[in-house]
Amino acid sequence: MTGRVVTLRPVAEGDRARLLTWRNSPQVALYMYSDHEIGQAEHDRWFDGIGGRLDRLYWVIELDGEPVGLTSLTEIDRAQGRATIARYLGDLAVRGLGVGAAAEFKLLDHAFSRLGLRKVWSEVLASNEVAWGLHVANGFQREALLRAHVVKGGLPQDVIGLGLLAQDWVERRPEARERLIGKGYDPAGLDAPLPC
Repeated sequence: MTGRVVTLRPVAEGDRARLLTWRNSPQVALYMYSDHEIGQAEHDRWFDGIGGRLDRLYWVIELDGEPVGLTSLTEIDRAQGRATIARYLGDLAVRGLGVGAAAEFKLLDHAFSRLGLRKVWSEVLASNEVAWGLHVANGFQREALLRAHVVKGGLPQDVIGLGLLAQDWVERRPEARERLIGKGYDPAGLDAPLPC
Protein backbone atom coordinates (compact mmCIF):
# COMPACT_ATOMS: atom_id res chain seq x y z
CA MET A 1 0.00 0.00 0.00
CA THR A 2 1.13 3.51 -0.72
CA GLY A 3 -0.24 6.64 0.85
CA ARG A 4 -2.26 7.18 3.99
CA VAL A 5 -4.37 4.30 5.25
CA VAL A 6 -7.45 4.69 7.41
CA THR A 7 -8.72 1.53 9.02
CA LEU A 8 -11.71 0.92 11.25
CA ARG A 9 -11.37 -1.77 13.89
CA PRO A 10 -13.94 -2.87 16.45
CA VAL A 11 -13.68 -1.17 19.83
CA ALA A 12 -11.71 -3.31 22.32
CA GLU A 13 -11.26 -3.26 26.09
CA GLY A 14 -7.93 -1.48 25.67
CA ASP A 15 -9.81 1.53 24.23
CA ARG A 16 -11.86 2.18 27.39
CA ALA A 17 -9.68 4.94 28.91
CA ARG A 18 -8.80 6.51 25.55
CA LEU A 19 -12.46 6.90 24.54
CA LEU A 20 -13.35 8.61 27.82
CA THR A 21 -10.45 11.04 27.41
CA TRP A 22 -11.45 11.82 23.82
CA ARG A 23 -15.14 12.19 24.65
CA ASN A 24 -14.44 14.66 27.46
CA SER A 25 -11.95 16.75 25.48
CA PRO A 26 -13.35 20.25 24.83
CA GLN A 27 -12.86 19.87 21.06
CA VAL A 28 -15.09 16.77 20.96
CA ALA A 29 -17.58 17.72 23.69
CA LEU A 30 -18.30 20.98 21.85
CA TYR A 31 -20.21 19.03 19.17
CA MET A 32 -21.99 16.49 21.38
CA TYR A 33 -25.60 16.85 22.48
CA SER A 34 -24.73 16.83 26.18
CA ASP A 35 -22.60 19.43 27.95
CA HIS A 36 -21.65 17.63 31.15
CA GLU A 37 -18.33 15.91 31.72
CA ILE A 38 -18.76 12.17 31.42
CA GLY A 39 -17.70 10.44 34.65
CA GLN A 40 -16.06 7.03 34.88
CA ALA A 41 -19.24 5.26 36.03
CA GLU A 42 -21.34 6.73 33.20
CA HIS A 43 -18.65 5.89 30.67
CA ASP A 44 -18.32 2.34 31.99
CA ARG A 45 -22.10 1.77 31.69
CA TRP A 46 -21.96 2.93 28.05
CA PHE A 47 -18.78 1.00 27.25
CA ASP A 48 -19.98 -2.23 28.88
CA GLY A 49 -23.27 -1.93 26.99
CA ILE A 50 -21.87 -1.76 23.46
CA GLY A 51 -20.57 -5.30 23.11
CA GLY A 52 -22.62 -8.11 21.64
CA ARG A 53 -25.40 -5.90 20.30
CA LEU A 54 -26.71 -6.09 16.76
CA ASP A 55 -28.35 -2.65 16.75
CA ARG A 56 -25.15 -0.66 17.31
CA LEU A 57 -21.60 -1.09 16.11
CA TYR A 58 -18.55 0.96 17.10
CA TRP A 59 -15.12 1.18 15.51
CA VAL A 60 -11.90 2.96 16.44
CA ILE A 61 -10.61 5.01 13.53
CA GLU A 62 -6.90 4.44 12.92
CA LEU A 63 -4.61 6.45 10.67
CA ASP A 64 -1.58 4.44 9.60
CA GLY A 65 -2.12 2.12 12.57
CA GLU A 66 -2.57 4.82 15.24
CA PRO A 67 -5.94 5.33 16.99
CA VAL A 68 -7.34 8.80 16.23
CA GLY A 69 -11.13 8.69 16.63
CA LEU A 70 -14.39 6.80 16.93
CA THR A 71 -17.16 6.07 14.45
CA SER A 72 -20.40 4.16 14.74
CA LEU A 73 -23.58 2.86 13.24
CA THR A 74 -26.37 2.93 15.81
CA GLU A 75 -30.12 2.45 15.75
CA ILE A 76 -29.51 -0.25 13.15
CA ASP A 77 -32.94 -1.38 12.01
CA ARG A 78 -32.56 -4.24 9.56
CA ALA A 79 -36.31 -4.50 8.97
CA GLN A 80 -36.43 -0.86 7.86
CA GLY A 81 -32.94 -0.97 6.32
CA ARG A 82 -31.54 2.09 8.05
CA ALA A 83 -29.03 3.21 10.67
CA THR A 84 -27.57 6.36 12.19
CA ILE A 85 -23.94 7.25 11.50
CA ALA A 86 -21.72 9.29 13.82
CA ARG A 87 -18.03 10.06 14.18
CA TYR A 88 -15.51 12.16 16.04
CA LEU A 89 -11.77 12.63 15.85
CA GLY A 90 -10.10 12.66 19.25
CA ASP A 91 -6.59 13.36 17.96
CA LEU A 92 -6.50 17.04 16.99
CA ALA A 93 -3.28 16.58 15.01
CA VAL A 94 -5.13 14.68 12.26
CA ARG A 95 -7.96 17.15 11.74
CA GLY A 96 -7.93 18.61 8.25
CA LEU A 97 -6.21 15.57 6.71
CA GLY A 98 -9.39 13.95 5.41
CA VAL A 99 -9.41 11.23 8.07
CA GLY A 100 -13.10 11.79 8.84
CA ALA A 101 -13.92 11.61 5.13
CA ALA A 102 -11.97 8.36 4.73
CA ALA A 103 -13.65 6.84 7.80
CA GLU A 104 -17.08 7.85 6.50
CA PHE A 105 -16.26 6.40 3.08
CA LYS A 106 -15.38 3.03 4.58
CA LEU A 107 -18.38 3.00 6.91
CA LEU A 108 -20.80 3.85 4.09
CA ASP A 109 -19.40 1.01 2.00
CA HIS A 110 -19.93 -1.31 4.97
CA ALA A 111 -23.45 -0.06 5.67
CA PHE A 112 -24.68 -0.39 2.12
CA SER A 113 -22.66 -3.35 0.80
CA ARG A 114 -22.03 -5.61 3.79
CA LEU A 115 -25.07 -4.78 5.93
CA GLY A 116 -27.42 -4.23 3.00
CA LEU A 117 -28.96 -1.07 4.45
CA ARG A 118 -30.94 1.25 2.21
CA LYS A 119 -30.48 4.49 4.20
CA VAL A 120 -27.99 6.09 6.57
CA TRP A 121 -29.05 9.06 8.71
CA SER A 122 -27.11 11.62 10.73
CA GLU A 123 -27.96 14.46 13.09
CA VAL A 124 -25.39 17.25 13.35
CA LEU A 125 -25.38 20.52 15.27
CA ALA A 126 -26.00 23.29 12.75
CA SER A 127 -22.88 25.03 14.06
CA ASN A 128 -20.72 22.03 13.08
CA GLU A 129 -20.34 23.05 9.44
CA VAL A 130 -17.33 20.78 8.86
CA ALA A 131 -19.29 17.65 9.81
CA TRP A 132 -22.46 18.35 7.88
CA GLY A 133 -20.45 19.71 4.96
CA LEU A 134 -18.60 16.38 4.74
CA HIS A 135 -21.90 14.52 4.72
CA VAL A 136 -23.19 16.73 1.89
CA ALA A 137 -19.96 16.20 -0.09
CA ASN A 138 -20.59 12.45 0.16
CA GLY A 139 -24.13 12.77 -1.18
CA PHE A 140 -26.20 13.19 1.97
CA GLN A 141 -29.30 15.33 1.51
CA ARG A 142 -30.48 17.76 4.13
CA GLU A 143 -33.84 16.33 5.23
CA ALA A 144 -34.63 18.18 8.43
CA LEU A 145 -33.99 21.29 10.46
CA LEU A 146 -34.67 20.49 14.10
CA ARG A 147 -35.05 23.95 15.57
CA ALA A 148 -33.75 24.56 19.11
CA HIS A 149 -33.35 20.79 19.40
CA VAL A 150 -30.60 20.68 22.04
CA VAL A 151 -29.26 23.04 24.68
CA LYS A 152 -25.52 23.73 24.61
CA GLY A 153 -23.92 26.20 26.97
CA GLY A 154 -27.37 27.15 28.19
CA LEU A 155 -28.58 28.15 24.72
CA PRO A 156 -30.92 26.27 22.36
CA GLN A 157 -29.13 24.97 19.27
CA ASP A 158 -30.49 23.88 15.90
CA VAL A 159 -29.70 20.42 14.54
CA ILE A 160 -29.55 19.41 10.89
CA GLY A 161 -30.80 15.96 9.88
CA LEU A 162 -29.16 14.45 6.80
CA GLY A 163 -29.86 11.22 4.95
CA LEU A 164 -28.10 9.17 2.29
CA LEU A 165 -29.76 6.41 0.27
CA ALA A 166 -27.88 3.39 -1.01
CA GLN A 167 -28.52 4.29 -4.65
CA ASP A 168 -27.16 7.80 -4.07
CA TRP A 169 -23.96 6.35 -2.59
CA VAL A 170 -23.49 4.20 -5.70
CA GLU A 171 -23.50 7.41 -7.76
CA ARG A 172 -21.34 9.49 -5.38
CA ARG A 173 -18.81 6.84 -4.34
CA PRO A 174 -16.45 7.19 -7.35
CA GLU A 175 -16.17 10.95 -6.83
CA ALA A 176 -15.63 10.54 -3.08
CA ARG A 177 -12.97 7.88 -3.72
CA GLU A 178 -11.09 10.08 -6.20
CA ARG A 179 -11.21 13.01 -3.79
CA LEU A 180 -9.61 10.86 -1.07
CA ILE A 181 -6.97 9.46 -3.42
CA GLY A 182 -6.18 13.07 -4.34
CA LYS A 183 -5.59 13.75 -0.63
CA GLY A 184 -3.03 10.95 -0.49
CA TYR A 185 -5.13 7.97 0.63
CA ASP A 186 -4.21 4.51 -0.57
CA PRO A 187 -6.85 3.15 -3.00
CA ALA A 188 -6.51 -0.43 -1.73
CA GLY A 189 -6.92 0.79 1.84
CA LEU A 190 -10.10 2.65 0.92
CA ASP A 191 -11.57 -0.41 -0.77
CA ALA A 192 -10.58 -2.93 1.93
CA PRO A 193 -13.65 -4.29 3.75
CA LEU A 194 -14.11 -3.80 7.47
CA PRO A 195 -13.45 -6.73 9.76
CA CYS A 196 -16.65 -8.53 10.71
